[in-house]
Amino acid sequence: MKRNWLVIAAAEHVAIGLSGGFVQVCHGKHTPLRRIQPGDRVVCYSPNRRYSASHASRAKDRLQAFTALGTVSDGGPYRTDMGAGFHPYRRDVAWHEAEPTPLAALQGALSFVQGKNWGYRLRQGLLELSDADMTAIAEVMFRAWSTPVSPFDWLPEAVFRVTDAAVPYRQAA
Repeated sequence: MKRNWLVIAAAEHVAIGLSGGFVQVCHGKHTPLRRIQPGDRVVCYSPNRRYSASHASRAKDRLQAFTALGTVSDGGPYRTDMGAGFHPYRRDVAWHEAEPTPLAALQGALSFVQGKNWGYRLRQGLLELSDADMTAIAEVMFRAWSTPVSPFDWLPEAVFRVTDAAVPYRQAA
């Protein structure tokens, strides 16, 4: 059975993964990536544009949008060298062309954002989503792509365009 995953990462980190065809979660930890399997669907949520350890900086750089959508490729997690002694784990993903979409556009329709402290769960960095939530997010991201003007013009446009990959998301519901 294929599963659905929400990866929480700053948009600049998501853009690096999009350009390289991979996903990296929880600052490169191996254990969360072992939960994700080939064929699973992944959507990235970016609370901020850039990563910052400072809470004050994060508040000024809010994005709160779904920024990427893909399907996990064959193979397992692998380690890479990013220099300066940093060796994170990654997993290959076939990213689909879809437009970043604000969380606010879906907030009432998603089960994982119901409840008083739903945002606290996002601190885990990786959450499993229901089929209904994944389908709702994918539909809006694919629909937003067809809109001529995007509120996310600062992101590399070549990274976010729809393909026929939308079909499995629509059929999963």
